[in-house]
Amino acid sequence: MCGRYTTVAPKPVLEKRFEASFAAEADPNYNAAPSQRLPVILNTEPGQIQLLQWGLIPGWVKDLKAAPKPINARAETLPEKPSFRQLLQRRRCLVPADSFYEWQVTAQGKVPHRILLRNEEPFAFAGLWDEWLDKATGEIRPTFTIITTDPNELMAPIHNRMPVMLQGREAELAWLDDAVSLADHQALLQPYPAELMREYTVTTRVNSPAHNDASVLEAA
Repeated sequence: MCGRYTTVAPKPVLEKRFEASFAAEADPNYNAAPSQRLPVILNTEPGQIQLLQWGLIPGWVKDLKAAPKPINARAETLPEKPSFRQLLQRRRCLVPADSFYEWQVTAQGKVPHRILLRNEEPFAFAGLWDEWLDKATGEIRPTFTIITTDPNELMAPIHNRMPVMLQGREAELAWLDDAVSLADHQALLQPYPAELMREYTVTTRVNSPAHNDASVLEAA
């Protein structure tokens, strides 16, 4: 599960890191949550950082209100589900981030943790995207979901899933590359090396997406 994350690095840092330019203004986000429009890099336009809504609406959906809008997709089952398999083949994306949150279930209640790289630099989640056409208005709504995998040694005590953090620039470029095979794309969806990550507990302020400022990053 990945239900909250951060993208707080300055715009020039993200543009240099991902070799892409922002197509629209985006403020730092300390508590990115589902349904928000967030920075994403599409395989069809790797030189742009666009804003897409988090929560996938597949193009084939007819009833928008009744349709599930998954914020996560399990790496292991992507090839088995027709809707995800098609997106894996043709609509992959990078989701820039610099940390994510996860809630550990304890006897005292759910404890939020912030998880980031030891060097605190930005990275990219592996994601899938699609476009949904509102036939009533003609509006095209692009959306995305974040792929998850088994936890590494750091994450296992906290949760039984973790987001796929692509391991370096070469993996990010391969994920976006349409010439790479389906099997090789699938092989990229591995747990990130635990020794390159760290985590700490944060306060329950992060529980509410309304709290979107630097205070949610503070240790509990």
